[in-house]
Amino acid sequence: MIDYETLKIIWWLLVGVLLVGFAIMDGHDMGVGTLLPFVGKSDVERRVIINTVGPHWDGNQVWFITGGGAIFAAWPLVYATAFSGFYWAMLAVLWALFFRPVGFDYRSKISDPRWRSTWDWGLFVGGSVPPLIFGVAFGNLFQGVPFHFDDNLVSYYTGSFWGLLNPFALLCGLVSTTMITLHGAVYLAHRTEGVIQQRAIRAATIFGLLLIACFAAAGVWLAYGIEGYVISSAVDAGGQADPLAKTVVREAGAWLANYKLAPLTILLPVLGFAGALGAILLARANRTLLAFVSSALMLVGVIGTAGASLFPFIMPSSSDPRASLTVWDSVSSYTTLGIMLAATLIFMPLIIFYTSWAYKVMAGKITEAYIRENDRGAY
Repeated sequence: MIDYETLKIIWWLLVGVLLVGFAIMDGHDMGVGTLLPFVGKSDVERRVIINTVGPHWDGNQVWFITGGGAIFAAWPLVYATAFSGFYWAMLAVLWALFFRPVGFDYRSKISDPRWRSTWDWGLFVGGSVPPLIFGVAFGNLFQGVPFHFDDNLVSYYTGSFWGLLNPFALLCGLVSTTMITLHGAVYLAHRTEGVIQQRAIRAATIFGLLLIACFAAAGVWLAYGIEGYVISSAVDAGGQADPLAKTVVREAGAWLANYKLAPLTILLPVLGFAGALGAILLARANRTLLAFVSSALMLVGVIGTAGASLFPFIMPSSSDPRASLTVWDSVSSYTTLGIMLAATLIFMPLIIFYTSWAYKVMAGKITEAYIRENDRGAY
């Protein structure tokens, strides 16, 4: 039997896996959408770009839906507090995502250039806004979110939407945007050829270098400019969830403490930098499949760095530090986590299997000749 403490750690890791899976699978088609108006210079070129992701973008959404469902079931206090505090930000993500199904399905139904251009920019919004907002959200987690609980564990958010748009959070938004756009550019380079591929490689170079610069700047800022959170009291890691049963203090440099306690975690930021640099170099060498793998490893490194730095905190509170939500005190019951783990062990392999099969079936280059020959069937 797995004990409660171990189950909490397992679900922290599983949520991380789902976030990374979402970034890899849904991230590349968001990155492609971000690049669409700039890499595609004509209607045919833009249709080529859209058709690299059009057949499977909706299947990739399963990672987003599963991640949200996992947070709801495994970390109900996090879900409730985050969605109330980040309400308008989450609505902005949903509004942006609305452009994607309509844009993909209706963009090429009418040949009017104004109609198609409008949906091209709609797909740009649907691809660029969610990564930016997700990055801003992570930036605010490191600074602490202004919320507290009453005696009945009802959360109260005391901040504002505009307060989320602070300098460090915006920098984290740039990290998220550049890494997703790099990932999309590498994927686009792998699925296209000729002038579109060359533009995608140039985009990968630009956004890869921007990512390296922004990731380094965020790390330095986090180390020297932002106080971290530390649990200063005893914690019953295997006990029932009670976020108010601990004491939390803020200390300079605390977000780096885990790298001293577990030195191997330093491999995560190293992987982020190395993966980005490898993606650039491999794409420029026209080794696009390896570049995509390197870009995926970059996503593991960057997202893993955020998780390792925050651990065991999930959602720190700037209003009442003891109300900060952690891996130990924001989870569901032992029974719920156990049932969910069993379901995950059954369905996660199925998701990976059918995703792999779908990409194998749709492998190959998308060309302008293909679009002209399949004018009615292509997106």
